[in-house]
Amino acid sequence: MSPAPSPAFVAGATGYVGQAVVRRLRALGAEVHAHVRPDSPRLADWRVRFTALGAHVDATPWDEDAMTATLARVRPAAVFALLGTTRARGRTAPGDTYESVDYGLTALLRRAAERAARETGAAPRFVYLSAAGVADDTRNAYLAARARAERELRGGTLPWTVARPSFITGPDRAESRPAERIAAAATDALLAPVALLGGRRLADRWRSTTADELAAALVRLAGDPAEVGQVLEGDALRG
Repeated sequence: MSPAPSPAFVAGATGYVGQAVVRRLRALGAEVHAHVRPDSPRLADWRVRFTALGAHVDATPWDEDAMTATLARVRPAAVFALLGTTRARGRTAPGDTYESVDYGLTALLRRAAERAARETGAAPRFVYLSAAGVADDTRNAYLAARARAERELRGGTLPWTVARPSFITGPDRAESRPAERIAAAATDALLAPVALLGGRRLADRWRSTTADELAAALVRLAGDPAEVGQVLEGDALRG
C-alpha cells in the first residue's frame, strides 16, 4: 500500500467526499489542512469537528495570491480538489454556478498550486475529483465545467490524477438529494444483472459509490507514483 501523502491540503473539506478524505488521511496519520471558506456560517463548527480529528483548519479566502501563499507555506505533498456546487444551491446563491465553482475554484486552486511549486521547488500531486461521463464535446453544463478543468490540468505543470466516479451517495449524506438517490438506486439495479452476465467492469464503472469508499481510493491514488497522469473511471476506484 502506498503511504498517505503528508502534508495534504483538502479543498472542499466540508463536502460529503471532503469530510471522508479528511477522516481517511487522519486515520493513516497524515498531516491534514482542511480548507473551509472564511465566510462559511459554520466555520466555528467545522473548526471544532476537524480539530477533533487532529486536522488543521485553513480558512484562506478564495483569492489566488492568498491561496498561493498558503500552499507555499504548507508545502503539501498532495492537493485534493473536491469542489462542486449543485443546481439547487445555485438557486439560493446565484453566484454558485458550475462555471464559477466546479471549474472556477478548481482552476484558481490549480494556478495557486503551480505558483507555489515554482516558489518552493516542490510540486504537489493535484488530485481532482471529476465525474463519470466527462467529455470535451459534451453539452451538459456540469460535465463541460469539469471537462474544462481536466483539460487545463493536463496542460499545466503539476503532477496530477483525475478520478471520475459515478453517483456518490449513502445513508450518511447530510444533503437531501432525492433525485440523485433515486437515480443511483435505479442505475445500480439495472447494472446488477450486467455484472452477473460477465460485465462486472462495466457495472463497476457506473454503479454508485459511498464517500468512504471513494475517499480510500483517492488517498491511495494520491500516494501512488504510478497513477500520475492517469484518469481513473469508477471501476478503478474500488477496493
